[in-house]
Amino acid sequence: MNSTFYEFKYLIKMKYFKKIITLAVFLLTICVLTSCSKPESKDQDEYLIRIGQRVVTVLDFNKAFEIAEAAFPHNVLQDSSVLKEAKKRLLNQMTEEMVLLERAKELGVSILESEVDKNIAEIKSDYPEGVFEDLLLEYAVSYESWKKGLKTRMLIEKLIEKELSSQVVITADDISRYYEENYKASNFKSDSANRPKDLNEKIVKYLRRKKIEEIYKSWIEKIHKRFHIEINEKQWKRILSS
Repeated sequence: MNSTFYEFKYLIKMKYFKKIITLAVFLLTICVLTSCSKPESKDQDEYLIRIGQRVVTVLDFNKAFEIAEAAFPHNVLQDSSVLKEAKKRLLNQMTEEMVLLERAKELGVSILESEVDKNIAEIKSDYPEGVFEDLLLEYAVSYESWKKGLKTRMLIEKLIEKELSSQVVITADDISRYYEENYKASNFKSDSANRPKDLNEKIVKYLRRKKIEEIYKSWIEKIHKRFHIEINEKQWKRILSS
């Protein structure tokens, strides 16, 4: 094949780089969480996070951070303060996701295979042919592990929707106010009867997401208090200093 083909493939990969890195970080973090081992199967000195029967080891954390590093610009993590902050952020993220999985288990929230298959089709449609498969190969993630991780992510999203949707109310005034603030330059009038249906739906979807984000913090704080979270301080200090 000539160099033009490889240049084209490179440009495609660069175009999707941010999306690929974001997905890759999510992939490994979730894959680690879904394969969490039971406490009795691990050397107690090696656990890093433990919530109930769910455990993340130092090795699990290091694997996840290895992938997370790719999301940072070159040499940024050479700054020790930035490196520590990145590790703290990942620890908090993994702990939060473990708490959410425990809460989903508590409420009996589940995901059907048909829901997973539909989501997979939608995700793959966002990538040019072959790019998505290349992503899995590059990060040495098997398709089954990725699918398992995706199902877990969907489970977390379903839990959040179940717990918070009833607290979110979008009024006609909310829609009109958002429209006035963001679509003044358009030719549509502010009343809903003169706006395209798809625009109204887009605004409602955005406002719902924003309101859920606003109440998420207080909700997750309450969920955290429901579970006993153990952090291995000895191992965590070693990780921060390495």
